[in-house]
Amino acid sequence: MHNINPIGIIHSPYKSIEDMPIQPKGAPEVAGHVIVDEKYSDGLQDIDSFSHIYLLYSFHKATRTETHVTPFMDNQTRGVFATRSPLRPNHIGISIVNLTRVKGNKIFIKGIDILDGTPLLDIKPYIEKFDAVHNSVSGWLQASDKEIRKKRSDKRFQ
Repeated sequence: MHNINPIGIIHSPYKSIEDMPIQPKGAPEVAGHVIVDEKYSDGLQDIDSFSHIYLLYSFHKATRTETHVTPFMDNQTRGVFATRSPLRPNHIGISIVNLTRVKGNKIFIKGIDILDGTPLLDIKPYIEKFDAVHNSVSGWLQASDKEIRKKRSDKRFQ
């Protein structure tokens, strides 16, 4: 098995897990930035031509793993792989954020829902022709866009 090591650090206004948005939709105008390790900065070439990027990161504050959780947008217990809970076996998170600019090894972003100081594992471009899935089904999630935007985290996943 291949070891996964951080390639940078994600910075945001969120210093604690409580009251964070639970997805980027809840923070469309919240700005943050990513510092990519200098040894990988050449890999940022051409990334600034994309409007959005995927950030893959470590839920570094997750202290346990659960196979069943009660998600923020539900009151019923669900299998962890049917949720976005940080309590998954490998504690890996993913967010699609708006890339506003790149300067050297620093990526400026908006729509951030990630805790300050989070280790960055990878960056991938969001490509609508590859990634947009029309007529998809969101399983148990019945919340409206407004409910999702307003929902904030609590202590359930600490």
